[in-house]
Amino acid sequence: MLHRNKAILAIILTLASIPAAAEEATPPAFTDPKEQLSKPDISSLSRLRFLTTVDFYPFNYLDEENRISGVHIDLVRQICGVLGISERCQIQALPWNEIGPAIENSRAEAVIAGLAITEENRERYLFSRPYLRFPARLVTHRSAPLAEPLHEALKGMRIGVMDETAHELLLRDLFTEVQSVVYTRNDWLHEDLKSGKIDGIFGDGVKLGYWLASRDAQDCCVFSGGAYFAPEYLGQGLAVAVPKDMPQLVEAIDFALQSMNATGGFTHTYLRYFPVDFY
Repeated sequence: MLHRNKAILAIILTLASIPAAAEEATPPAFTDPKEQLSKPDISSLSRLRFLTTVDFYPFNYLDEENRISGVHIDLVRQICGVLGISERCQIQALPWNEIGPAIENSRAEAVIAGLAITEENRERYLFSRPYLRFPARLVTHRSAPLAEPLHEALKGMRIGVMDETAHELLLRDLFTEVQSVVYTRNDWLHEDLKSGKIDGIFGDGVKLGYWLASRDAQDCCVFSGGAYFAPEYLGQGLAVAVPKDMPQLVEAIDFALQSMNATGGFTHTYLRYFPVDFY
């Protein structure tokens, strides 16, 4: 899923200049829809610049016309629209190692680039609520779908998983009666499922969704069972990071995300970039 591009990174995009996407139904939400948040006053903020990179497809990358594109670009546009500050909103792409210094030197106010929510990073930043989480999913052959409870359905089965990943640890710990078959290459893993050498694949739902939609998959396979969220293995998900001295800004971003969940404002972006629903 990772996309690399060595084109010029120092690109600043004014979000007010990008046309808005159509609204659709409610996306997967990671906030309580019944919770009422107040809209903080950020009128004193003269600019809201988000920092990102261009090597995290489909979240932030350069398109064929060398424009910053992706889930994060659309998300920033929606956040700024909800807050009514589109004319003051910008997004800038930088090399990863320049993002921290740029925030420290007040050259930007927020990071939306897949920064991990760790204890170390919490010492430097405030994080919004997650807007997307990466579930583990099981993929099986279309001719042999499985339903929950998977811990019963998978007993004795040969399930492929990538070596030295969080998904390998999760599979071994969660499904103790499964025969784990470890791979070092995704193409070998996919081919063995298609040929029936293994009974399923356990891995990242986003990547598996892209594979299911690809020509390589040949419409062979489907998601089986449900999505598994295990923060202790898979992390806390994606969130916006802001400087520690800007608590009102993170409250405003939380308000915007909550409003988008309530109105379905993120669904069009989700459907646009993820061809197969990984939830």
